Amino acid sequence: MERIKKICNFMSSNIAVLIIIFSAIAFFRPKVFSWATGYTTLFLGAAMFGMGLTIKTQDFRIVFTRPKELCIGFVLQYTVMPFTAYVLAKAFGLPADLALGVILVGCCPGGTASNVITYVAGGDVPLSVGMTIVSTILAPVCTPVLVYLLAGSWVKVSLLTMMMSVVKVVLVPVLLGILIYRLFPKQIDAVRELLPLISVVAIVMIISGIVGSNAEKIVTCGALVMVVVAIHNVVGLCLGTGVAKLLKLEEKKVTAIGIEVGMQNSGLAISLATANFAANPLATLPGAVFSVWHNISGTVYAGIRRNRFENWRLNHADSNL
Repeated sequence: MERIKKICNFMSSNIAVLIIIFSAIAFFRPKVFSWATGYTTLFLGAAMFGMGLTIKTQDFRIVFTRPKELCIGFVLQYTVMPFTAYVLAKAFGLPADLALGVILVGCCPGGTASNVITYVAGGDVPLSVGMTIVSTILAPVCTPVLVYLLAGSWVKVSLLTMMMSVVKVVLVPVLLGILIYRLFPKQIDAVRELLPLISVVAIVMIISGIVGSNAEKIVTCGALVMVVVAIHNVVGLCLGTGVAKLLKLEEKKVTAIGIEVGMQNSGLAISLATANFAANPLATLPGAVFSVWHNISGTVYAGIRRNRFENWRLNHADSNL
């Protein structure tokens, strides 16, 4: 069991590397993974179910004990990233498929990877978990409405259909996971350290499938998508951090909010693009690229924030001597 736990921890800590490796295989051997696109919704549902299994009752107490920080994180999550996506799509003159994909990423809730990155950065992990839970549970309303408002000038968006998609692939699996944990807490706790593996495998398969299905098109527009995605993510990290600082929050909370705003549930963006915009196949590409990039940039950001916090703590300790 200990060996399996080590393997799970290794895979969770190196998800960006795994995504790059399997994406490369999918790019050069498309048929190996292209079949996975037909199971995108299933894979994402499995990842969301795994997230639900990790949520404890006390996690919801964050909503009531830290309403100010949660509200700040929630508002930034659903304003900074969606509107930055819209501005970038206009500024770069993106074609409809790619514009839709970038906006879908921007309108999604925070991803579970943000909780891990917040831990690595020395940020407020309970706050990060609370923000992810709140933004995820409210996603069935927030995400479709924002996509409807922002992407409507490029493609026709069915608001009700999108809402039902988010409910099916996010809300239902998460709530089911929470229920299962409530019914069998001891059994779930016994395998808790193995649960992140579900999300890792699911996300790797989703992205590999997208890369395999769009290998030829990636050659022509991959560089453009990479630039837009990188800017989008960095703007989210910087504005999330900057606004939290302006509001004079504690450094650990600033770190948690910055990471939560910048890191999206890009798997949901891919799933929504697949389920609701079949006529726009390249709309899945920004989500796939974002999944790789935000794990890399998030790790770099975590290192910077941790070093800043450690330096501040040391200087503060010296000043008290």
